[in-house]
Amino acid sequence: MDTIKILWADDEIDLLRPQLLFLEKKGYEVVTVTNGYDAVEEFEGRNDIDVVFLDESMPGITGLETLAKVKEINDNIPVVMITKNEAETVMEEAIGSQIHDYLIKPVNPHQILLTLKKVIDNKRLVQEKTASDYQQDFRNIFMEINSGLDYEDWVSIYKKIINWELKLDSSETDSMMEILATQKTEANAEFSKLVIKRYLDWLGEENEGPIFSHQVIPKYVLPQLSKKKPVIMLLLDNLRYDQWKILERILQGAFRIEDEQTFCSILPTATQYSRNAIFSGLLPSDIEKYYPNYWKNDNDEGGKNLFEKELLLAQIDRLVKDPIKVDYVKVTNFAKGTQLEDQMLNYLNNDLTVIVYNFIDMLSHARTEMEVLKELAKDEKAYRSLTNSWFLNSPLWSGLQRIADKDVTLVVTTDHGTIRVKQPSKVVGDRETTTNLRYKMGKNLRYERQDVLEIRDPSKAGLPAPNMSSSYIFAKEDIYFLYPNNYSHYNNYFRNTFQHGGISLEEMICPVAVLSNK
Repeated sequence: MDTIKILWADDEIDLLRPQLLFLEKKGYEVVTVTNGYDAVEEFEGRNDIDVVFLDESMPGITGLETLAKVKEINDNIPVVMITKNEAETVMEEAIGSQIHDYLIKPVNPHQILLTLKKVIDNKRLVQEKTASDYQQDFRNIFMEINSGLDYEDWVSIYKKIINWELKLDSSETDSMMEILATQKTEANAEFSKLVIKRYLDWLGEENEGPIFSHQVIPKYVLPQLSKKKPVIMLLLDNLRYDQWKILERILQGAFRIEDEQTFCSILPTATQYSRNAIFSGLLPSDIEKYYPNYWKNDNDEGGKNLFEKELLLAQIDRLVKDPIKVDYVKVTNFAKGTQLEDQMLNYLNNDLTVIVYNFIDMLSHARTEMEVLKELAKDEKAYRSLTNSWFLNSPLWSGLQRIADKDVTLVVTTDHGTIRVKQPSKVVGDRETTTNLRYKMGKNLRYERQDVLEIRDPSKAGLPAPNMSSSYIFAKEDIYFLYPNNYSHYNNYFRNTFQHGGISLEEMICPVAVLSNK
C-alpha cells in the first residue's frame, strides 16, 4: 500500500513534534505548515495528499476559512479539525462543513492514529469486519435453512439474509455478496418446498398459518383506529422487504417506527389477486362469489383492479360498527403524485385514508422493456438504490414530510414483492392460458412438474375457476415460464427481469410497518 500523506496546518506545529514522530514511525508521511494560507497553497500545488489536519485557531485565516478553501479545490478530501475551542457553535459549523472528524487539544498520538484509521482505513476495516462476521454466521444460516423450518422461522431467516445483504451493500464486499446470493437461492429452494407442502393447509388454519393478504386490514390497520387519530394506510405496490428496509432509513428521520410485522401474500403473488384480497378482506373466489361485478378473471377484458375502493368500503362496512370517514387515493403517475402531495394535510380530516402508490410496480415493468433501466437496476443492489433515489425525490416523500409533525398513524405496506428470475421452464397451454411468467391458469397445462406447485382444485386455494377443468401452476424459486415457440428469444428477453406471481421469499414475505410522529 502507498504511504499515506497528511497535510497538517497548525501555528504551534513545533509543539506537536512527538505526535509527528509517532506518525512517521507508523509509516505515515506528514507535510507541515503553520498557517491557513500556506495550507491552501501546499494543497493546491500537489495531488498526493490523502487527509488534511487543520487547527481551528491560526493567524491569518481560521481553520474554518481554510477548510472552505480546501474544499473548493477538492470537496472529497477528508479533513480533521483540531482545536482548543470547545464552543458548540464552532463544532456545529465544522460538522456542517462536512469535516470527517473533530479533535480537542491536547491530542495524544493514539487519538490521531484512531482518527486516521476511521478516515483512511474505514472502508477496508468495515469490509474486513463485515466479511468476517458473515463468514461466521454463514454456517448458522446454512444449518437453519436445512432444519425443517416453519413459516415464522422462515420470516426470521429471510430478515437475517436481507440484513446481511444491506450490510454487504454498504461495505461493498462483492465476494461475500456472491456467497450470500447462493445462500439465498438455497433458502428459496427450501422455502418453496414448505409452501408446496403446507400452503393449502395454512389457508384452512386461520389461527395456525401466517397472516395472509385478506387479513392485513383487520389485523394491522383497523386496530389503529382505536387510537382516535387519523390513520393513513400507504400501500406501495411491488415493495419487497429489502426495499422497505431502505425506505425505513429515510422515514425514520421524520417518523417513529412503532412496530414492524410481515404478512404472507396469497398465491398468485400478483396485483390482481393479492391487492384485491387486501382491500376486500376476502380470498379471490369469495370476491367473485359475493361481488361478481368487481372481479375479472385473467382473460377478461378491462382493468383487474378497478374496484379497490368499493371493495375497501364493503370491508369497512362489515367490520367497523361505528361510521367512519374513509378516503381512497390511487397514484399511477407523477401528476397524481403531485396532487397527493398538495392534498396530504387534508387527509388528516379522515378517520382512514388509503393510498395506493404504483411507482415501484411501474419500475419493475419498465425495467423489463427498457434497456436503460436494465442497466440502472441490473441486480438487487442496484434495484434498491434506484428505489431509494426515487423515494427521496418523490412527491410522496414530500407529502409525508408535511404530516410528520402531526398526530397521525401511518401504516406502510405492500401487496407482494418480486424476484429476479433466472431459470426458464417450458409450459404448453391453449390460447386461454394466462400470460404471467410466474403463474399460469388454464386447461390441460403441460409443464415440468419439479418446477411448480400445481393446484388442480382452485377452490381449495380460494381461487376462481373460469372453467370446470381450470387449474393453476405457480413457479417456485427463480423459475419463469416460457412457451416452446420462439423460446430462445424470450429466454434472453426475460432472464434477470423482476417478476411476480410465484413462490419465493421475496414475493411472499411482505412488510407491514406502523409509524407515528416523533
